Amino acid sequence: MKNKKVAEKLRGLTIATAITSSTFLHGPPVLTLGLLKTIIPSRKIDEMAIGLTNSWLGVNNWLIDHVLPDIDWQITLPTELSLDGRYLLMCNHQSWVDTTIMQYVGLTRMPLTRFFTKWELIFIPFLGLAFKILGFPMMKRHSKQAIAKNPALKLQDLEEAKRACSNLQRQPYTLLNYLEGTRFTASKHQEQNSPYQHLLKPKTGGIALALQILGKEIDALMDMTIVYPDGIPTYGDFWTGRVRRIGVDIRQVELPDWVLAGDYEEDMAYRARFQDWVTQLWQDKDQRIEQMLQRFAGTEQSLSPDLPGLSHQSST
Repeated sequence: MKNKKVAEKLRGLTIATAITSSTFLHGPPVLTLGLLKTIIPSRKIDEMAIGLTNSWLGVNNWLIDHVLPDIDWQITLPTELSLDGRYLLMCNHQSWVDTTIMQYVGLTRMPLTRFFTKWELIFIPFLGLAFKILGFPMMKRHSKQAIAKNPALKLQDLEEAKRACSNLQRQPYTLLNYLEGTRFTASKHQEQNSPYQHLLKPKTGGIALALQILGKEIDALMDMTIVYPDGIPTYGDFWTGRVRRIGVDIRQVELPDWVLAGDYEEDMAYRARFQDWVTQLWQDKDQRIEQMLQRFAGTEQSLSPDLPGLSHQSST
C-alpha cells in the first residue's frame, strides 16, 4: 500500500509538471494571437489559436494514454461526428474530471468545446482573455430583480446572447450545456428530491436559449453521458491514476420541428411542452446510466475501491 501511494504521488508530480510546462509553452502564443486579432481581425488567426489550443489539450490526452495506468474505457459514439460540425452538447455533470473526459473523447472527433460564460470573467487574468480569444460566448446578464423592475432588460439579454453567439456561428463549434447546472452530489440529489436515480433535475432555460439562437444553424443536438462505476472522482484522483473504469456514451437527439418554432420566454404553453420534452430526455438518460453501470458490473473491479462512491450510483 505504501509503494502504491508513493507511485501515485510520483505520477501526480510528473503529470502536474508536464501540464504546467505545456501551459507555459502554449499559453503565451494563444494570448499573442488574441492580441493580434484585436488589431487585425482574421479567420486565419482564429484557426491558429484553435490549433494551438487543440495541441495544448492533446498533451493532456497523451498523458492519459501513456502515463496514467490503463483505463477500462467503454465508449459508444455515433459515426457521423465531424471536426467541421456545429453541435449543441448536453451532458450530465459529476466532477471537474468531466471536462477532461470530454476533451479526451472529443478532441479528434468534434470541434473545440465552448460554453456560455459570464462577461465578468474577462477580468480574470489569462482565463478571461483565453475565453474571449477562443470564441466562448460571453454574456452580460441582468439579475431577476433588475428585470422585474425593468422588463425591457429581458430583451436586451436575448440580444446580448445573439451577439455573443455571432462569432461562434462563423466556425465549427461544440457548445456545451450542463443541464443540471451544478455537479451531482448525494446531498444535492436529496435536497432536490430528484425523481431521477442518477441525475439532478434539469434546468431547461439554457438549452432553450441556445436552441432559439443557434438551432437552425446546428448540425445536431448531441447528448453525452459519463459514468464512473467506482465512484465520483476528484481531479486529483484522476491524475494520480486512481480512476480505472469510465463509461462514455454520445448519441444524437432527434429535434422535433416544434422545438425550433417556439418562444420559451413568452409562450407558456411552448415552455411547458419544452420542459416535458427535456424531462423525457432526462428519464431516458437516467435509464442509460443504469444500463452503462450494469455493463461494468461483470468486469474486474477498480484497483482503487476507496473512491467516494454513492450508494444510489452503484450497480446492483
